[in-house]
Amino acid sequence: MIHGHIDSRSVRSRLLRPPDGSFFLLGPRGTGKTLWTNVTFPDALRIDLLDPGEFRSLAAFPERLISRVTSLPQDSKVVIDEVQKLPSLLEVVQFLIASRPDVQFVLTGSSARKLRRGNVNLLGGRALQVHMHPYVASELREAFDLDEALHVGLVPVVFEAPQPALTLQSYVNLYIREEVFAEGLVRNTEHFSRFLEVLSFSHGEILNISNIARDASIQRKTIENYIDILEDLLLGFRLPVFTHHAKRETIRHPKFYFFDAGVYQAIRPRGPLDNQGSILGHALEGLVAQHLRALCDLAGDGRKLFYWHTRSGSEVDFVVYGPTMFVAIEVKMSTSFRSEDLRSLRAFAKDYPEAMCTLLYRGTEAHSVDNIQVVPVNHWLREFATTGLY
Repeated sequence: MIHGHIDSRSVRSRLLRPPDGSFFLLGPRGTGKTLWTNVTFPDALRIDLLDPGEFRSLAAFPERLISRVTSLPQDSKVVIDEVQKLPSLLEVVQFLIASRPDVQFVLTGSSARKLRRGNVNLLGGRALQVHMHPYVASELREAFDLDEALHVGLVPVVFEAPQPALTLQSYVNLYIREEVFAEGLVRNTEHFSRFLEVLSFSHGEILNISNIARDASIQRKTIENYIDILEDLLLGFRLPVFTHHAKRETIRHPKFYFFDAGVYQAIRPRGPLDNQGSILGHALEGLVAQHLRALCDLAGDGRKLFYWHTRSGSEVDFVVYGPTMFVAIEVKMSTSFRSEDLRSLRAFAKDYPEAMCTLLYRGTEAHSVDNIQVVPVNHWLREFATTGLY
């Protein structure tokens, strides 16, 4: 079931904690936003804009929300689900935040693009932005299985389904249809579907818009717009190059990742000439990326995620940089490692001796080589939130 929420019996503790004051809770469909708000704010006034009756009532007269909130007692909570369905309602919310500062508004959404329409601009900074990501391994604990995560991902509505693989395919198809086609963001469904397949070959790779446009037989400007749509719908993200105090010339193009390894697997076409090991390697890199991205958000201290790539060819998959954090991470699919696998991390450490450098691999033993930590990726994922990185 895709439209429905995760069964309450499947509630898992999430690392996300609510901030003080009103906030947006943004995340792709099925990542557990509604369930989390139900658990976190059980006594809140709930307004579900996916409910046709609720939507029609407030679409006709958004001001009806004022009378409902005005009558609430002191320090009440108001949860508005899928607020991007009715961006005009945000003008009323902005008024209520000013007139009832004691009331906390929690506004969930799965489309940043629609929220920016009408010059609403996310309440002009009056509300924080918080992101809900797929599960991270430390939230699943003993239920986490690396092989399963690589194949079906960690989107909660998929992970908790009786048949995750089938649910994943339905999720991808439904998400594209509802969030892209039904909202009128894309007119040519054939072009967009072809674009998604071609883009899947760039998951974990440096983004080359011209090559994607050529392979998909679509104009470059259209490809750029499609990628913007994916980011606005929180389905994918571009990873910028780390250039802080660069001692070597770096490239400028970002890398691209789908937001979940399972979504990448579902979109990526297969054929007899495809290297299945390479596909799994890209899935593993994406799985690490989604963990790093989630936990950068959860830390809330301004740390950002990058990658490093010099003109001479040295590349480190991920760099986490912030006020109290400087980590470089390389990901390998192999179950063993060689000294040559540490070459790029050594180059990075030479330029940035302050950084903690780590190689993640599919082996089972931890090592320390030239101050570089070599760590089994399965262990690293499970212990990520308790090892000082978060």
